[in-house]
Amino acid sequence: MRPREQRREQHPPRGTALPAAVGALCRALPPRGRPAPDTLRRARFDRPQASLDFWKLLYVLLKQIHGGRWTESDAIGSQVRFVKWALWYHGYGRPQLQQLPADGSVGSRELLLAFSWLLQNLHLLEQLLARNRVQTGDETSVCTCEDDVPSSLEGTSEAGAEDRVDVRYLQWLNGRLRLQWCTLHAQHQEQCKLLHKIHLFTSGSHMDQNLGHFSVTETDLTRHPENYKQLLQLLESETMQLEAFLEWKQLEPVYWQWMETVLDSMAEEGNMCESQDAHGEKRRLPEVSSCCPWAARLAGQMDRLSRDLLALQEQLQQMVAQRKAAWWEKVAAGEELQKERFSATARKIQESVELKLRGLPCLRAPKKSKMHGSCRLVLRNEHPASQRDIAGCVSKEAVSAVSAAEVIRQLQVREASLQRELQQLREQCRLRLHGIAEGWEGVIFISP
Repeated sequence: MRPREQRREQHPPRGTALPAAVGALCRALPPRGRPAPDTLRRARFDRPQASLDFWKLLYVLLKQIHGGRWTESDAIGSQVRFVKWALWYHGYGRPQLQQLPADGSVGSRELLLAFSWLLQNLHLLEQLLARNRVQTGDETSVCTCEDDVPSSLEGTSEAGAEDRVDVRYLQWLNGRLRLQWCTLHAQHQEQCKLLHKIHLFTSGSHMDQNLGHFSVTETDLTRHPENYKQLLQLLESETMQLEAFLEWKQLEPVYWQWMETVLDSMAEEGNMCESQDAHGEKRRLPEVSSCCPWAARLAGQMDRLSRDLLALQEQLQQMVAQRKAAWWEKVAAGEELQKERFSATARKIQESVELKLRGLPCLRAPKKSKMHGSCRLVLRNEHPASQRDIAGCVSKEAVSAVSAAEVIRQLQVREASLQRELQQLREQCRLRLHGIAEGWEGVIFISP
């Protein structure tokens, strides 16, 4: 008995549990991309009526994950291309999906598999709930994690003649990027100034003494009280999604048992198609093997080609043996040179390690947890004398709170480390360019 069948016998999905699981899954999705539960049932049987609905569903969900804009009037061809690209980008390499037509007329079962893959591998519901969360407070994203990027990319690849780009075009792109970055930084600074004014002017007005001031949303509600109905509707919709998500987490095993039956049915259909093709080939074999006037001549040509291939194989074996002997001679002759290169490489590694260790404040200091995610901005005085009387209320929050000065210090240490690595890479590039320029006669090389 297969493991899948054994698991299904131990935990058989009930007749009412599967519709409840599919319904909870659909309700946990965003309102604008929420499909009907019947769409998943039709896709299980590969109904063409569910193909367009599934293409639109994946288009809306993947657009929200990538932070792009979309409208209901987007052409179906554009939606299909974007969904295929996004799934390939996230690592879904099933070729049957990429071969689906661009009109979106077929392939509902393949799209059901892709949708289930996103649920499992990308944690689709969790990402959508986090992105579409109603923010009543002022938040910002903080990340002090180090990227897992190799410090040296030397020797990874060599650009060919067709991949060469004009240096002036790269300089123009770099200047344009720096200009846009400066503009974005200036806009962010202006936003921070306005946010600080709001927090400062509303200080002491909030009912929650741990916060003490209003956020931008709360300030807007005090100026325009009629907008509270829209905010209340958004909060109610988010609450319904969270309740549906909790229900989905309880019924999730039922859904995956159902998906196993979908995979089993696809495997059975594939085996049937292969057996039909095999029978068809067997029936056609006698026709191919019938006598033809040019069969003897073709057989003689094939014999001559096989003899030529055998002769070429022997020549290649001799050439490989000669190259192998020459290689071992070079290895024996270059052992001393390799020892010198090894010592030089060891010195470079030691210098790199020492350079990275300088960025650490203390080797024996306790390892701090990396911060990653959204944090709420709360204005605090440098010496809050009034908060000493309510230390019991503040201590509960101080466990997860972090000051902006501490985040800035950590980012400055990380910036200094990256600057040292950048300087080291620039020096390596300069030495490499000098080595290349020395091989050109009559060329004057001026380092940048």
